[in-house]
Amino acid sequence: MQRHFDKELEGLKTSLIKMGSIVEESVQLSVKALLEMNLSLLEQVNENEDRTNSLEIEIDNTIVDILALHQPVATDLRFILAAQKINNDLERIGDHAINIAESVTALYKKGGKLELISIPKMAQIVEEMLGNSLDSFIHNDPKLGMDVLGNDDKIDELNRNIFKCVVDRMKDNQNMIETGMELIRISRNLERIADLSTNIAEEVIFIAQARIVKHHAGDKKEDTA
Repeated sequence: MQRHFDKELEGLKTSLIKMGSIVEESVQLSVKALLEMNLSLLEQVNENEDRTNSLEIEIDNTIVDILALHQPVATDLRFILAAQKINNDLERIGDHAINIAESVTALYKKGGKLELISIPKMAQIVEEMLGNSLDSFIHNDPKLGMDVLGNDDKIDELNRNIFKCVVDRMKDNQNMIETGMELIRISRNLERIADLSTNIAEEVIFIAQARIVKHHAGDKKEDTA
């Protein structure tokens, strides 16, 4: 019975890793499409959305079955509870990748010269945060998880600076308003991906150390996208 339970937990982790890989690819492709203004890259992002949604339901059902059949305790229960939250966080990250893809499409149709301000730098840090949060989960590495938490404030500051810079340009040039709104939307979605990556890292620390580190840098903002 214990061997069967262990295989179920291993299968749950494998499914989450698969979902994480798909979501990470979506974020990378949506950012690359922005930097290169290449809409063909967004086809895979849209395909990944369907795969992510299917996996989320599959993982949710697996978690319910495990809880009902095995009534896990201690470390196993921590893992399952964290897995449920990570599953939700990954699905939301996929949604934010879709949001970025939609903004890229709008910017492409708008045409003209596009100044991305600090968005490429922000995107690079966000991609690193997401990758490290997934690696921390795969390897059960709370130290790597703590490294992810350390970048959260950088992203918040970049998001504020991008917002201010874009608004200043919109005030100077009304023709910039539509483009500016899409840039702000991209920045906001990147910031949310960073927050959700931080959530995943926090869950890894909870699994490994039975330690709750949420609100390490103030209350988290509610996801509204």
